[in-house]
Amino acid sequence: MSAIESFDNIHLDLSKEGGKCRFAETGLGWKPASGGDTFTLDQSNIGGAQWSRAAKGYEVKILQRNSGLIQLDGFQQEDYERLNKIFKNWYSTNLENKEHSLRGWNWGKAEFGKAELTFNVQNRPAFEIPYSEISNTNLAGRNEIAVEFAVGDGAKTNGQNGASEKGKKATAGKDQLVEMRFYIPGTTTRKEAEGGDAASDADEEEKNAVTLFYDTLIEKAEIGETAGDTIATFLDVLHLTPRGRFDIDMYDSSFRLRGKTYDYKIQYDAIKKFMVLPKPDDMHCMLCIGLDPPLRQGQTRYPFVVMQFKSDEEVTLDLNISEEQLQSKYKDKLQSHYEQPLHQVVTYIFKGLANKKIASPAKDFTTHRNQYGIKCSIKASEGFLYCLEKAFMFVPKPATYISYEQTQSVTFSRVGGAVSALSTFDITVLLKNGAGSSQFSNINREDLKALEGFFKLKGLRVKNEIDEDANLLAAAMRDQDMESSEEEAVGPKADRGSADEDEESVDEDFQAESDSDVAEEFDSDHESSGSGSDESGVDNEVESEDEAEPEEEEERPKKKKKTG
Repeated sequence: MSAIESFDNIHLDLSKEGGKCRFAETGLGWKPASGGDTFTLDQSNIGGAQWSRAAKGYEVKILQRNSGLIQLDGFQQEDYERLNKIFKNWYSTNLENKEHSLRGWNWGKAEFGKAELTFNVQNRPAFEIPYSEISNTNLAGRNEIAVEFAVGDGAKTNGQNGASEKGKKATAGKDQLVEMRFYIPGTTTRKEAEGGDAASDADEEEKNAVTLFYDTLIEKAEIGETAGDTIATFLDVLHLTPRGRFDIDMYDSSFRLRGKTYDYKIQYDAIKKFMVLPKPDDMHCMLCIGLDPPLRQGQTRYPFVVMQFKSDEEVTLDLNISEEQLQSKYKDKLQSHYEQPLHQVVTYIFKGLANKKIASPAKDFTTHRNQYGIKCSIKASEGFLYCLEKAFMFVPKPATYISYEQTQSVTFSRVGGAVSALSTFDITVLLKNGAGSSQFSNINREDLKALEGFFKLKGLRVKNEIDEDANLLAAAMRDQDMESSEEEAVGPKADRGSADEDEESVDEDFQAESDSDVAEEFDSDHESSGSGSDESGVDNEVESEDEAEPEEEEERPKKKKKTG
């Protein structure tokens, strides 16, 4: 064998870019084909090696003595004998040939190794998950556990010299596996879970299998561990998004949210926005943290974490940090002692550790009640809309952030037919480049002028459909009033035919009659069967009072004479 053995087009740790891999008696090295940092591994740190099929041909997996894992993919089948001699002669270890299970079953046995979690089907590995790729894990159900993977540049570093981290960044493509779930029923013991003999742990207490899997994975993947001690801890903090109560542990480079079901570890580098939003009830204050990448609960993504504190809740806190570190690293950023309202203390510590600017509502806008938050709703979800210096912010759910730079126009409108249409209005924010729109509904009408003035102050295009509708309605009312006034002026002179004459004749007859007239007519009818002289006398009396009555008597037909 020569002093150096070289292989081309080899990929380190799943990197997209290939490179040259060289083996020597002192160790091995890998360098990208396009140039860049070189990865090296000393032969004293090689604890074992495995040969197996992989994505780009054949792979050599190197188990480090410090629990690390190195993957070299892209070898040809005929390279096995050559590599086996290299590892046997130079590194005093055998290159183990490992075959994977190809049955495609989704049930098997999970085993925790030194550097990776292996899923075996009929005693053959179906797939392996390096602990370095696992970013978080949560109990997702009664017998179900979710394992989340590091995304893109959030992956941990496997090797040395930082080259492995570069390989991880290159894997951040459009599609990437981010979560896997395991269904683990029944009970088991710790030794059996780690692949030991079940008979040897007869005296060990059995535990719920999914809980034991969860605890073991956290320990092996070092999910709960962080560099350094906890600087500050806040217990039982109410979160509106995601909903629940979490304990907040703050470390030097990350913070952790610990809940009953979910547990999150978030790097400060993932914080993109930090906002302090006073609630309109004057009793609570909300802290809103924008994250990229967002938190995940199954299929649900949370780009914002919204916490709520009581405004008058005081706290006294001493940071768990040395005076030397405080002066050297956090000078003018943190204090060793705090005695202030709780939401202010949390804000100051986040600002000091994450080094992020704090955003608050713009001073140029307040509601008619002198508040910063506007009560409104997105579809069926009620919340509060805040006008910041550079953006809109709606909280708590769905937390929505819209910067003024992305806004094409703002339209004030009113929903037709609504009962509260006169007292409320809607705002529709249209985004640039066809990115869609967001509508905020049921805003108090008294805040219309203040909002319109603020948007114009920020240079936004404003369209007020409410005033336009009001102007059209006023014009229509004026036209209707003019038409009605013209009808009143023309009405008395109009010829309505015989309708007027009928009304006048009915009125005169009604005024002429009296109760006494009716009684006399009744009497005359009663005595109409008497003699002719009596009839003529009655007729004369009636005629003197009413001249119309004799005409009716004259028109009465005469009786026909009987003929023999």
